[in-house]
Amino acid sequence: METYSLMREFADSWMMLFLFAVFIAVIFWAFRPGSRRTHDDAANSIFRNEDKPAQGSGRADGAGESAPAKGATFKEAWK
Repeated sequence: METYSLMREFADSWMMLFLFAVFIAVIFWAFRPGSRRTHDDAANSIFRNEDKPAQGSGRADGAGESAPAKGATFKEAWK
């Protein structure tokens, strides 16, 4: 049997079965009961700095940094 035919037969049968099992395992891992808190934390992470702006703009050149008034909330500072 040629190498190509052997590898093709392996990929068509056992590797496909292995990859399907990995897919099912990832799905079960993502929806496990203990992961709800992690998913909720990730989903709400964009709202953590809603009351005040995050420190710095994250840009190395400092462009776009206009300092809001001290103690101003996010909505007041960026109107």
